[in-house]
This record gives sequence, C-alpha cells and structure tokens, in this order.
Amino acid sequence: MNGPLVVVWAGPSAPGRAVADWAAHEARLAGRPLRLVPAAGPEPVRDAALIVLDAGEAGLARAAADRALVDATVCPVVFVPAGLHVEALVRRSRDVTLGLDARRPADEAVGFAFAAARTRRLRLRAVHVWALPPRAAASPFGVPEDSRAAWEDQEVQMLSDTLRPWRARYPDVRVLEDVRLLPPARSLVAACHDGELVVLGRHPGQGSGAPARLLARQARRPVAVVPSPLAGRPGPRSAPSGRHGRESG
Repeated sequence: MNGPLVVVWAGPSAPGRAVADWAAHEARLAGRPLRLVPAAGPEPVRDAALIVLDAGEAGLARAAADRALVDATVCPVVFVPAGLHVEALVRRSRDVTLGLDARRPADEAVGFAFAAARTRRLRLRAVHVWALPPRAAASPFGVPEDSRAAWEDQEVQMLSDTLRPWRARYPDVRVLEDVRLLPPARSLVAACHDGELVVLGRHPGQGSGAPARLLARQARRPVAVVPSPLAGRPGPRSAPSGRHGRESG
C-alpha cells in the first residue's frame, strides 16, 4: 500500500499529542504523507498504509468503534500510549520487538517487524512464548529438568527455522531469538524494555485491539497490530529458566 499514514485524532490532549508526535516521526521514516481524521470511521482510513490510535482506556462507544476499525482494516494499526516522549524513546532504544507464535507465524507481521528494524537500524528481538505440555504442567511431581530442556530445545529450533528465510531476506538486520516459558503478555512487557516498537500479528477472525491497547499501556511502547489477509484478499505491504536467547547477524 502506498497511501498515507492516518492518525485518528484524539484532540489537543496529552494522548492526542503523543499519538500525533509518534505518527509524525513514523511518517518521516517512511517518507509518507500524514493525515489527521477526527473519528474512527471506515471511509477516511480506507486507503491508509498505517493507522495510529490512542492506547488509552476507552469507553464502550469508542472501544466498539476502534474494534470495528481494527477488525475491518487490511493495514497495520498502531496503538500509542499517552505520555510517550518520542525523542527519548528513539534515543534509548536498541530493538524492535516481535511477538510471534513459531507454530503459526503471521508472515505479514514478521515482514513488517524486519522492515521496521532495518529502517530504524535496530536489532530485531523475536519473542516466542511456549508452555509445558498439559500432562507435564498437571504432574504433582514436577517436571524433570532434562525433559524441560528437551522441550525448550524444540521450541528454540522451531523459532530458528521460522526466522531463517527472513534473515536471508534481511541480511543487514541483527536478530535476537528469545524463547520464554512465561505468559505472553508478561513475556512481551519484559522483553521490550529496550524496544522502540512492539509488533504483533492478527490472524483472520482474531481480534487484537483490546490486548494490544493494554500491552501498549503496560509496556509504555507503541504496539503495531499487523493483520494477515483473508483468502483472496491482499495483505499489508510495507522479536535462564523460562527464557532462551540467541543472537545472529
């Protein structure tokens, strides 16, 4: 998509200023025009390359409108937390953080994250979360360390296999593979402490607006939700125990 970056304008409030500042920074990076629209309706954002929304807590009417927008759009949607200081964030950041499921990776989100890391000249931290098999988690005797290590090795290999073609496509992007035995939200909040942007995928029928909005507030980072296309529908163009990290590039 070659359209503008669209900001759903929240007015001259602190949240509105944070959204506009981040969107202006992103527009400069992407070399795209910036458009402000007063409300989250489908018409003003139909040709957008990226939509930027306030991540603040929403009332029922606004939450419903934002949810409809996220569900309907074919371009990435970014939730920006109130009070974000863009210059300070950019100055101290080292990573773009990608949250993905290596068993069912969302290719559009992976590509978006790699491109964002290359544009910003940052490392990509790819975070894959896993859980113990139900039979092991329910065992009253605990999990033997060698079994846990073997399962973790499988998860590490799965993530490496998923990222291999993307590393070949983006050889100039350094990649840190980060495998965590923790709940997803907790893992991403912990992993993005050096991150400038968090990227999540959204498969068809999967609504990610509310979790992404909450994650943006908890992590104090912009969170991009990148939809995977429906069949026949074009998608968007344009990261110790419980943790295993491996960096390449």
